[in-house]
Amino acid sequence: IRNAWSKLPRVVRDLSNAFGKRVNVRMDGADTELDKTILEAIKDPLTHIVRNAVDHGIESPQERVDAGKPAEGTLWLRAFHEGGQVNVEIRDDGGGINLERVKQKALSNAMATPEQLAAMNDRELTNLILLPGFSTAQKVTNVSGRGVGMDVVKTNVEKIGGTLEIQSVFGRGTTLRIKIPLTLAIVPALVVTCEGDRYAIPQVSLLELVRLDGGRARREIELVHNVPAYRLRGRLLPLLYLDEELGLRAKRTAREHGEEESVNIVVLQAEDRQFGLVVNQINDTQEIVVKPLSQQLKGISTYAGATIMGDGSVSLILDVNGLAAHGHVLTEQHDYSQHADGSLSGDTHFKQTTWLLVDPGDGSHAAIRLASVERLEEFSGEQVEMAAGRQVVQYRGQIMPLIALNGGGYYPEGEGDVLQVVVYAKDDQCVGIIVGRILDVVDESNMLDDCAHRGSKTRVISGRVTTLINLEDVVLNSMHILSDIFTVSCA
Repeated sequence: IRNAWSKLPRVVRDLSNAFGKRVNVRMDGADTELDKTILEAIKDPLTHIVRNAVDHGIESPQERVDAGKPAEGTLWLRAFHEGGQVNVEIRDDGGGINLERVKQKALSNAMATPEQLAAMNDRELTNLILLPGFSTAQKVTNVSGRGVGMDVVKTNVEKIGGTLEIQSVFGRGTTLRIKIPLTLAIVPALVVTCEGDRYAIPQVSLLELVRLDGGRARREIELVHNVPAYRLRGRLLPLLYLDEELGLRAKRTAREHGEEESVNIVVLQAEDRQFGLVVNQINDTQEIVVKPLSQQLKGISTYAGATIMGDGSVSLILDVNGLAAHGHVLTEQHDYSQHADGSLSGDTHFKQTTWLLVDPGDGSHAAIRLASVERLEEFSGEQVEMAAGRQVVQYRGQIMPLIALNGGGYYPEGEGDVLQVVVYAKDDQCVGIIVGRILDVVDESNMLDDCAHRGSKTRVISGRVTTLINLEDVVLNSMHILSDIFTVSCA
């Protein structure tokens, strides 16, 4: 879409100079790909919307300053794929649409009766500006006020099967959103196989790919409240099995989760959540031409469209947000905007802290601030060596001493025994803290001075009495042991 946007900054600059305004243009998603036919069809509507935004929407510098805004207005252009559609947004931080003026214009042009206007909500009143011949401009200029405007934009968008939405807050700005079905849209996609059929996943939602062999899958895929989850770099990732979500097989039992020879996980982003989609096979990536679904299938939220593959077969395109909603990954909507300025309402003595929960090796629970953890590592028993009478491992070009969090040492229980280590780093020197098990990563509200001083405390986290551990304190208490090892390392 960059080709359609390329001339808009100059259009804005010329109009700003002509009207004595200051406008900054910001673009996001310029690499969003569209079919050339669609691209050509939306060029004129985009230009008209941008001209209207500069002329009608954004105020003069003095008016903005009087209203408590920066003297320079901002015009945002954003494009992205979502829910089987191409979304193009044009947003300004200007004065918004004056609905009282809209009512007066509608009455004077006999477009609506007083009774009809009284029954309309704000959204319906705003949509009146899309009627033919409607203009709220107070004077006719070369840019606007001639009554030929948004109705033409709406008509051009609808010709390609799209829709035009308007949202406006008086005094704060206006957003116009063009939604175009992915007809003939070109989307890079990952092709996967499930139960013998191929499916395409738009790469815009793809984060990474993970493959686990049978042994790792049995060890690392856990059931949390009967929901399968995989611990990816210390973070629990809910898993959805594509064959189950599409109704191709019944839900797996706890025993069946450990029977797969290998597990292919596609890590996806749906809104503000991440989840893993388990598929039978990961094939390759390719650019696909998206065809819309027929009317009978549009109600199925898990599909965004279809595409014809190179061999002539038809593959369905998965809707990542629809899959996440179907699998109950998207269960709550969080509004972070109220804290956008970094302030918290109410008691300002609380903040959110991320904790790493571990079992020190004695069956109890301990919590370590995740911010103090350098890495989480696993070592085999064969990698543990002795230096200066203490256990060490060779780690990233240095000798890393090991300290058991429970106060004891590491003693292998058998062949294949794996050592769980929390790595703490300070002054370019790493120290490994041995724990029995890595349990979870949780976000908890805590007092600002909680665990800030030296020493440990206890509190209830996730329903368990948990000891708060300060890693720096653990290392400082062991310095008389570590000094000999550091000397050996330097030698």
